[in-house]
Amino acid sequence: MADIRFGTDGWRAVIAESFTVDNVARVAWAVARYVSSKASESAVVVGYDTRFGGKMFAETMAKVLTLKEIRVYLSPDFVTTPMVSYGVTALKAQAGIMITASHNPAQYNGIKLKGPHGGPMDSQETRIIENLIPEANELSLETIRWDNNLLKDKIVYTDLEQIYLEHVQRHFDIEKIQKSGYRLAFDAMYGAAQRIIPRLFPEARIFHAEVNPSFYNIPPDPVRSYLMEFSEAVKKDGKTDLGISVDGDADKVALIDRQGNYIDSHHIILLLIHYLAGYRKWKGKVVVGFSTTLKVEEIAGKYNLEVVRVPVGFKEISSIMKKEKVLAGGEETGGMSVMSHIPDRDGLWVGLTILQFMTETGKGIRDLLNEVEEITGNFVFERADFKMTQEEIQRVMKKCRNSGFIRFGDFTVSHEVEFDGFKYFFNEDEWLMIRPSGTESILRLYAEAVTRERVEEILKAGYDTIRKTLEEGT
Repeated sequence: MADIRFGTDGWRAVIAESFTVDNVARVAWAVARYVSSKASESAVVVGYDTRFGGKMFAETMAKVLTLKEIRVYLSPDFVTTPMVSYGVTALKAQAGIMITASHNPAQYNGIKLKGPHGGPMDSQETRIIENLIPEANELSLETIRWDNNLLKDKIVYTDLEQIYLEHVQRHFDIEKIQKSGYRLAFDAMYGAAQRIIPRLFPEARIFHAEVNPSFYNIPPDPVRSYLMEFSEAVKKDGKTDLGISVDGDADKVALIDRQGNYIDSHHIILLLIHYLAGYRKWKGKVVVGFSTTLKVEEIAGKYNLEVVRVPVGFKEISSIMKKEKVLAGGEETGGMSVMSHIPDRDGLWVGLTILQFMTETGKGIRDLLNEVEEITGNFVFERADFKMTQEEIQRVMKKCRNSGFIRFGDFTVSHEVEFDGFKYFFNEDEWLMIRPSGTESILRLYAEAVTRERVEEILKAGYDTIRKTLEEGT
């Protein structure tokens, strides 16, 4: 049977290879044992997105959980991960389970686990659950009577989207946004958020809002290269004030301006800080991943906010948010959260926050970005992923640990910082970071500089140096 491990953002595997009904049942049994050990009367929220087999896997989860007398609040249709996370808090459940592979290609599905705080379970909890997973599924799933469980109220169909929608309407001034005159475009990337924006803003231009588990062979990940069609449509229209796109389960976000320019997560987190601290005068810590732009410290410094850097993975940010007053938290992959919401990533919530920012100020997104860059200066950030064998990745990381890289092409290292990966500084504005993926056999390179040309030069120099290292066996 598959060796199931929860990485930085859950367990993911290829459908019909490792991601099977039997293996999902194994995880469900481990979660059931863990949750039932924490409370005599327990409840778990279960949801799924638009991926292949989502409903079947969610129902498998629900049936197994009932064997431990756990009440299951089950979504009757696809929902986003933040809807499950918020549902946990709204329904006062002990855990949440989301069937999703997030932004991964269509052949994958996966499981995300949420704690009672409405954020990711921490590493200690997921390790306990991993150790409770049986070596094989010994449950006869066909003998678990679905109708019988429903009649006993063990499985309660629950409209998690409606619960989330009402939460949004309480928090944002939707009517004011509708009357602002700003034109909104939204790219759902065939994911689970495809209904929510049309319900809130019927006049918005909607893209890729249908169920297609293949995602038309484009991973539902709102990175620049996968949003070219959306960006071009916004640019061609010329009247769209803001484009919002989220990934397959809607916990990651990217923005598009009127000219079709892509706005990445680094600029978005700066916008959030500028709005919440600069305009709303809120206070709190800023918690970001190690790979996020250093400009966070500059804008936080202007507003006298403490910045905490954490390892990659939103569970690290969430663990602080559930204990301390955090203004905003974010990671470079596009996952962010803000004060007054759940301690979990929520792409829709962040997009709506920026839209409200525009509405309250009467300014366009580019005007607001200019305000940010007056504080931080211009910068460009890019990441490049390279498929490698685990043996190659370990050789590279060993050289990093041994301080083996002193230059990358024409870029000489002034100093390095080791935390969750290795960050090599060339000057105060330019750096390269090397880090292996926590879920895939991929080596990631991150770079920041003042211009796109320099960023691309840094990434190329980094890759060429690493390839030369592997070829020479050094």
